[in-house]
Amino acid sequence: MSAADRPIAARGGFRLPGLEAFRRLPITLKLGIALVAFWVLLAALADVVAPYAPNAHDLTIVLSPPSWEPWLGTDNYGRDMLSRVIFSTRIDLQMGILAVLFPFILGTTLGAIAGYFGGWIDMLLMRLLDVTMAFPFYVLMLAIISILTPGLHSFYVAVTLVGWVSYCRLVRSQVLVLKNSEFVLAARNLGYSHLRIMFRHILPNALVPSIVFSMSDVVLVVLAGSAISYLGLGVQPPTAEWGVMIAEGQQFMTTAWWVTTFPGIAIVLFALGFSLLADGLGEKLGIRD
Repeated sequence: MSAADRPIAARGGFRLPGLEAFRRLPITLKLGIALVAFWVLLAALADVVAPYAPNAHDLTIVLSPPSWEPWLGTDNYGRDMLSRVIFSTRIDLQMGILAVLFPFILGTTLGAIAGYFGGWIDMLLMRLLDVTMAFPFYVLMLAIISILTPGLHSFYVAVTLVGWVSYCRLVRSQVLVLKNSEFVLAARNLGYSHLRIMFRHILPNALVPSIVFSMSDVVLVVLAGSAISYLGLGVQPPTAEWGVMIAEGQQFMTTAWWVTTFPGIAIVLFALGFSLLADGLGEKLGIRD
């Protein structure tokens, strides 16, 4: 009997190649993908999933405790906590992506230039990096945001001006190794331009550690954004954001614990998802801290 004539059960049933590849992934990467996918879907479907608008208030149910209705209680303005936690996902996910993307682009570009060309360019950029790293991360961020107008855009500018150094160091160290490799020497002998060698041959091989680091950097950025919003320098009320919600509920911690607890839990689970994703991706690619 040929393989085509055998019953499906005898041949082991249908197997999806994508599913088999997913099963071979590290458990941390699977959990990370699941948690991150959950937050992405929640942000995309917030208008459908949330029972109320994030700023819809009812003064007759101010500081109602969690129950069947409302599930997570209400805040001091009678706003539904579940709806605000769900809509906050959009702002915090946006912060996590954009506040990592901008430093990633800037740091990668400067690190590639410093590592490839060396000389006075490398020395100048490394001194600039040393000056930036001489200041504590949060102190420098607060100083930049204080000079600018408090808000989300100022937060992006501050994170970019402070956070590029980590990506610059990672990419520079990789470029220093790769620029003397055989495939780069062959590209030079073929007369390729510096830009083509750097961005088409070196960078694709140098970005893996930076990509893995960016996953864990999302956690740091979201925590920083929540902290800045908590201090009143980031996202401004009445916008639903986890840090803002914690700041608004701090005066009710002894009487209405749910106002600060549920946004805090959301931050922890959000950070856990990207932390697991970073650890699993590093394990899959053979990168260790």
